Amino acid sequence: MDGVTREYTGAMFEDDARAAASLRTIRVDDIRVWAAELGFARIGVANIDLAGDEAHFRDWLVAGFNGDMEYMARHGTKRSRPAELLPGTVSCISVRMDYWPHAAADATSVLEDGNLAYVSRYALGRDYHKLMRNRLQTLCDRIAGAVGAFGYRAFADSAPVLEKALARNAGLGWIGKHTNLIDAKAGSYFFLGEIYLDIPLPPDEASTAHCGTCSACIPACPTGAIVAPYRLDARRCISYLTIELKDSIPVEFRRAIGNRIYGCDDCQLVCPWNKFARPTLEQDFAVRHGLDRSQLVTVFAWSEAEFADKTRGSAISRIGYERWLRNVAVALGNAPTSPQIVAALQARAGASSELVREHVAWALAEHRHRAAAASS
Repeated sequence: MDGVTREYTGAMFEDDARAAASLRTIRVDDIRVWAAELGFARIGVANIDLAGDEAHFRDWLVAGFNGDMEYMARHGTKRSRPAELLPGTVSCISVRMDYWPHAAADATSVLEDGNLAYVSRYALGRDYHKLMRNRLQTLCDRIAGAVGAFGYRAFADSAPVLEKALARNAGLGWIGKHTNLIDAKAGSYFFLGEIYLDIPLPPDEASTAHCGTCSACIPACPTGAIVAPYRLDARRCISYLTIELKDSIPVEFRRAIGNRIYGCDDCQLVCPWNKFARPTLEQDFAVRHGLDRSQLVTVFAWSEAEFADKTRGSAISRIGYERWLRNVAVALGNAPTSPQIVAALQARAGASSELVREHVAWALAEHRHRAAAASS
């Protein structure tokens, strides 16, 4: 999906004199004020030299850690060289928007209750992609009002961009050992967005790392996806398995998934920096339809129409009904055995989807094995 784009003919700067003239008409401090008015918690200007990150990303791809996400390798060096993705780019504005819903049920308590469905806290409200792109577009309009037509493109996880590296360069935080961005004053529960632009803005000082000797996130990963500090094998990551993977979830990871039906927050939940995390002020990120602590049997019983209705406008809708049932079936297989759980699974044993049937069969076998072990 492409980011919001508006390119103006003749807007690219032709010489240093013109660039200097523009700098006299726009101040980064003004952009910060406008961004705050639009709900962005923080912004910074990034140095767009990502040579070191390009090498790291290339090594990650060579290792096959992207799994089935072939789109990660599709664009060559455009991901790490902003001026190749948008010719004329000389600056990048990086923005942060907090997402943790203050009224959501306690994450740890939900994870500890095998009858409940755990949904990653970023996905409990409205899908952030459209919301952030619209806000970024408005910010671009404000800048254009000050400097006139200029070349730019705005992104919210919508194009090949090394957003965490750019955010680090913009001073918004450092990339932690779990590979998420961490702000020393705000933790890691936030979305990132970017504006590539042809206006040469003075870059902020890049963030330095402050994980120190802490490695709490590494053993906290249920599936061992953090294979080394700053090294994530997406093929093992629960977020990848429940969201990106379109096929069958490998059997070796199913028990470790527990009751996580969409995404995973474990590596962030144990991060000590998240004691400084701030609940979002954005009402669109508030919990919808009680998905912060729904019963597994309830969401497994949803019809396709109910799924479409209750996930409309949510990031969850992107996985579709079939993968939703696949994920919930795995969680039900890990749930405490009860007549209600078994009956819910049996009701889907003849599902039209082969993918769903396979995961239901696995889940029922898990309950049979447990029952047999308990009676022996």
